[in-house]
Amino acid sequence: MRGIIVRTLLIAAGIAVGAWLIPGIQVDGPGTLILAAVLMGFINAFVRPLIILLTLPLTILTFGLFLLVINAALFGLVASLLDGFSVAGPMPALLGWLVLVAVSWVASRFIGPNGRYDVIIVDRH
Repeated sequence: MRGIIVRTLLIAAGIAVGAWLIPGIQVDGPGTLILAAVLMGFINAFVRPLIILLTLPLTILTFGLFLLVINAALFGLVASLLDGFSVAGPMPALLGWLVLVAVSWVASRFIGPNGRYDVIIVDRH
């Protein structure tokens, strides 16, 4: 349970950084940010695998580049489902998704799959 909360907060942080960096992305408040993160997690867990499976021939034909289109579209889908979250087009959606992935990847380097983080202290004498 703690891992889900940590991952949701990481997604919210990624969306917030994207809204801060990219002019075409706007989030109205922290409540909308958390709702967007929960919806993004739900869509990534249930909708994205189905869409990837359905578009597999196109993904193979484009050597995987079509996955960028899918991920940007899903980022835009989340924005279209929430009133306080807006994305101004496909390019801000793609850039927002890339920022979200970068923030999640960097944070995942420090946080384990169960939401734990470990501090390793090496004492050399």
